[in-house]
Amino acid sequence: MATRREPRKNVALVVRIFGTDATGRIFSESVSTVNVSMEGAMVSGFKRPIQPGEIIGLTYGKNKARFRVRWVGEPGTPLEGRIGLQNVMPASCIWDVQLPPRGLDEEGKIYSPARRYPRVKCSASVELRPSGQPPTWTRAGEMSQGGCFAEMMIPLPMGTRLKISVWLKDDKVVAEGIVSNSRPGFGVGIKFTEMSADDTTKLKDFLKTMVRIPAQSLSQPTHP
Repeated sequence: MATRREPRKNVALVVRIFGTDATGRIFSESVSTVNVSMEGAMVSGFKRPIQPGEIIGLTYGKNKARFRVRWVGEPGTPLEGRIGLQNVMPASCIWDVQLPPRGLDEEGKIYSPARRYPRVKCSASVELRPSGQPPTWTRAGEMSQGGCFAEMMIPLPMGTRLKISVWLKDDKVVAEGIVSNSRPGFGVGIKFTEMSADDTTKLKDFLKTMVRIPAQSLSQPTHP
């Protein structure tokens, strides 16, 4: 099962999923959610064979979205009949229920998802160039191989795609990225989606010289 990357809300919603199962047969079935989030959902009551990676459609009321099957519950286990889904367009949320704020669980406690790359404290100048918008200069206070947190009083919306230039001491690296979380008054978490091999090496070398943020620290803004 894939590691959960954000808090989810436990709620039972009747939805319809449709697509092609592992035998090549087209299906359209009514199932129920176990929990939902901006990025995905867990549903129960699905009895057909299906392969992880399959793209299926899901409708909830008048809303419709495409999801990727991330995992399938094994027969004979408590997860039998359940599948984990990931929204392929997470900027478009189809749920009409109040979801936990990013960084908090349903009880209001700080939520600390697993990170693929360790964060480091830094003070790097960055230039953000959202598609079709003028560039913005700001500062990155945290950095990792997977992304950074850029300080902004009025942050960009989640899902915004952009080009980011980062000045690392005497080097400059350029990457394509997407805003993965947005916190008014604080800034945006940016996930790097594309970076050249040369710039990746420069970033790795820079990170080795900086101080890592302790894994147990929960007071910092979230980012990749």
